[in-house]
Amino acid sequence: MALKRVMVLTGGGDCPGLNAVIRGIVKRASQEPDWEVVGCIESFNGVLREPTEIVVLDGKAVRGIQTQGGTILGTTNKGGPFAWPMKQPDGTWTTVDRSDEMIRKLSYLGVDAVINIGGDGSQRISLGLSKKGLNIVGVPKTIDNDLSMTDYTFGFQTAVQICTEAIDKLVTTAASHNRVFIMEVMGRDAGWIALHSAIAGGADVCLIPEIPYDINAVKAKIEQRYNKRHGFCIIVVAEGAKPKGGDVTGENTGEVGYQHIKLGGVGVQLAAELRAAGVEHDIRYTILGHLQRGGTPIAFDRVLASEFGVRAMEFVLEGRFGQMVAYNHPNIVGIPLEEAVREQNLVNLDNSLVHTAKGLGISFGE
Repeated sequence: MALKRVMVLTGGGDCPGLNAVIRGIVKRASQEPDWEVVGCIESFNGVLREPTEIVVLDGKAVRGIQTQGGTILGTTNKGGPFAWPMKQPDGTWTTVDRSDEMIRKLSYLGVDAVINIGGDGSQRISLGLSKKGLNIVGVPKTIDNDLSMTDYTFGFQTAVQICTEAIDKLVTTAASHNRVFIMEVMGRDAGWIALHSAIAGGADVCLIPEIPYDINAVKAKIEQRYNKRHGFCIIVVAEGAKPKGGDVTGENTGEVGYQHIKLGGVGVQLAAELRAAGVEHDIRYTILGHLQRGGTPIAFDRVLASEFGVRAMEFVLEGRFGQMVAYNHPNIVGIPLEEAVREQNLVNLDNSLVHTAKGLGISFGE
């Protein structure tokens, strides 16, 4: 009996739960005598590089990895089959489309199907490859929770837990020194991490990309906290937050193959704006950065990631290609890739969590 082969890869930023998805795929495939699983190193790079970097994934390779952060396959958020970085003779860089070449190589390697685990950018690549005829299934991954067709992406809840624990720690030092503490969290264009952790951690101010803030409104909330003799204030700010009429804080890194603006530094900027607005209290800031991506995934994300992995493999077995697995409580369903990437999942201002936050007295700087 000729073996059929499914290739698994992880793309974009790393995320707690990636290994649990890989394990779920391998565990489910092991129940089918005519299927084997291989892993591609660093997203599609393992196929596009010479020599090819592909590893066999069996029960031994995935034993116990559901507890590990990161990904045993490695990942990258630079380049890809449609925009492969290429250095020109004059030393400058350009990109070339190697998607057709890659599909031919996959056929040569005996790959019958691909499972692409990644966020919005990765699933756009999945869609492009699907349109070219590749048998591909997507698995949604991002701590930002910004894919609109799934209730949650795995990794998000772990990131929220990390941020909440950080707020808990900042509260004690802020209270001890009567300080204003600003904590900057990830999320890019979506404020979900900031919103959830602000509610869970009992923050006083939550600034998110979807609600541009007025620095005077933030100042007023700070003064209200001190006037009531609380003596400290906790502000959670998403990396994509911006003032009314202003822009996000970030930079073009110039890194080869990296196409996004690198967000970060809004916490520092906010501290400067508050001082300029006349806030005289002691202000400190903490930028959690990649701490939010690391470490052991919490149980929720391990379970969700395992469900995604099992169903993704079953989609391959059923021939349900061109789809992304998604969590629509309580079920794991299939969403056409075109629908999955049509729009971002951003915080709707009518969302019940926004209402809850306001009911708790949290200011959005409006």
